Amino acid sequence: MTKSPRPHVISATEGTSAPFLRGILTRSLQKAGLPFEEAFHIASMVRERLDERTSIPGAELRVLVAEMLGAAGHSSYREAYLGARQEAVRIRVLTSDGSDGPFSKSQLADSLEICALPREELHAIAARIEQDLIDEGTEEISTKDLTARVMEALKALPSESAAEDYQRWVRFSHSGKPMIILIGGTTGSGKSSVSAEIAHRLDIVRTQSTDMLREIMRLLVPERLIPTLHTSSFEAHTKLPSGLESSPTEDMLQGYLTQSSQVAVGVEGVLNRTANESVSLIIEGVHLHPQLMAQIANRFDFVVVPVLLAVLKEKRLKKRLIGRGHMIQSRRSERYIKNFDRIWDLQSFLLDEADEHDVSIIPNNDEENTVRSILQTVSNQLRLLYKSEDSAQQATTES
Repeated sequence: MTKSPRPHVISATEGTSAPFLRGILTRSLQKAGLPFEEAFHIASMVRERLDERTSIPGAELRVLVAEMLGAAGHSSYREAYLGARQEAVRIRVLTSDGSDGPFSKSQLADSLEICALPREELHAIAARIEQDLIDEGTEEISTKDLTARVMEALKALPSESAAEDYQRWVRFSHSGKPMIILIGGTTGSGKSSVSAEIAHRLDIVRTQSTDMLREIMRLLVPERLIPTLHTSSFEAHTKLPSGLESSPTEDMLQGYLTQSSQVAVGVEGVLNRTANESVSLIIEGVHLHPQLMAQIANRFDFVVVPVLLAVLKEKRLKKRLIGRGHMIQSRRSERYIKNFDRIWDLQSFLLDEADEHDVSIIPNNDEENTVRSILQTVSNQLRLLYKSEDSAQQATTES
């Protein structure tokens, strides 16, 4: 079957064309404040509308996106999207190494995400700073002076911690240290979508799924050699040798831990590469149980932020599993429901482990609140890091 050519977006002002990319539109919509899932849904709808076209003018594409945002009930985001696309490059931001780039209130708002404030408030702060610079006739501003303006705006907020959180994030960003965010949780807890949103808000370009690592390992290692790799985490026990006298729950957990230890080999490889390249990374997956997270934090010289997502009500988790199955294929939904007791028991085990190893448990009832809770956890980790470093530096100075 011949695949239809990808439509191109024509820029009338620059006289150029570029292929339409759903990921680029999704990111533009996220910069306007739209949550990842809604942004991806709108971008997918736009791609379907363009299926029969070979090209579309950029202005017409923006009108189409704006219409779809309005039809989906996202009028406020529609204005932000159109406004972001119409931003003129008036101000240059000068960095400490002598390079420069255009000021963008959207990028500035993104940099404020660590404060874990409502997105509307972050965009309002960025817009006020931009307007102040325009009113003052500013054409160039250093990153140091821009940071000072942001700090002044954050200190004026009722939240006393926002300015401190941002200051620590700036300090960490300039340190060159990598941050590893580990997001665990059982099937249906929302790890993938939350990880994608955290990556966007903290501008972390690398993410890794343990399920993807398992898929790669399955291609390299045949089932007859490591059978537990070739099934789901909550069914891995069916590939273990029989004859052990234990309960069904203990069998399931033994299979899960066996598979997790095998996938941990791939996780270690990813972390070694991260250490060599010194880049931040998000790893998510059911195989990241709290004990493994604690081992990673102790072994690697990273800023490690471990969290466990959980859906604490049985009916809610079951509903999510049914919905997840429908999005992919219906027989998966049936398999999830058939194994629901095992999935629930696995989550209970992970919750107990998290409590034992001091891993933050974050209920995922609402994605926006969940994302903010993780951002606050990141801020708390940086607070502990710099409190420890500052105390050690003070002790050295006094001695």
